[in-house]
Amino acid sequence: MNEITELSRLDTIVQMLEINTSASIGEIAQACHVSQMTIRRDLQKLVEAGQVIRIPGGARIEHWRGAERSFFERLQRMSNAKRSIGATAATLVADGESVVLDSGTTTLYVARELRARRNVVVFTFSLAVLEELTSAEGIRVELSGGVYRASSHDLIGHAVAKSLSSIFANTVIFGAASISFSRGVMVHDPDTQHELLQAGKRRVLVIDSSKIGTEATYRLCSVEDCDLIVTDRGISADDLARLRQIAEVRVAD
Repeated sequence: MNEITELSRLDTIVQMLEINTSASIGEIAQACHVSQMTIRRDLQKLVEAGQVIRIPGGARIEHWRGAERSFFERLQRMSNAKRSIGATAATLVADGESVVLDSGTTTLYVARELRARRNVVVFTFSLAVLEELTSAEGIRVELSGGVYRASSHDLIGHAVAKSLSSIFANTVIFGAASISFSRGVMVHDPDTQHELLQAGKRRVLVIDSSKIGTEATYRLCSVEDCDLIVTDRGISADDLARLRQIAEVRVAD
């Protein structure tokens, strides 16, 4: 019998991630001779034990420190909501189009859903997006220049702004820390690239429901500047009605 016991399998998964840092669910399932569903359950146990971190499509060993670790921890928060938002936002990008992807955790879920597209150009300053799409045959990723920032696993600086100012894609998909009904779309990051909002014909904000009706540190733009807002089913009826008075909103399934 090829299938190994659960305890041995969990050890195998951890050892595999120790060696490779990260691996896809398919790679782990093949190595353990079990179904991907079984591996998903195994990974959940290892996440709960604090040994691994789930990333879109796979897992990463839990050995990150400081700011770099925080990015992958943020990736876990509201993960089901972000996954549904990513799937809905990705439907806005057709084969043959171009899209600019921000460096937030929600846009990483969008990138995952774009993997099956054909003849799509993705502009980004996110190293996480680049890694997610590296093996996607139908996607061409154009990465901006810039200075590496571990806290968000992305690039910042004047080189990013210069790259964005030369782009005019079909769609810009970006995230934010909050939507304030009095102050607009807000972020915590002073290095947020404002040029991002001018880099495409259509501006799509992807934001989970926990951030709606809250405030952050810096104002990015007005809610009216968003051509579409994609959020999840956790949004309250009152917030949804209020938001729809000032912008088009799509609630992901």
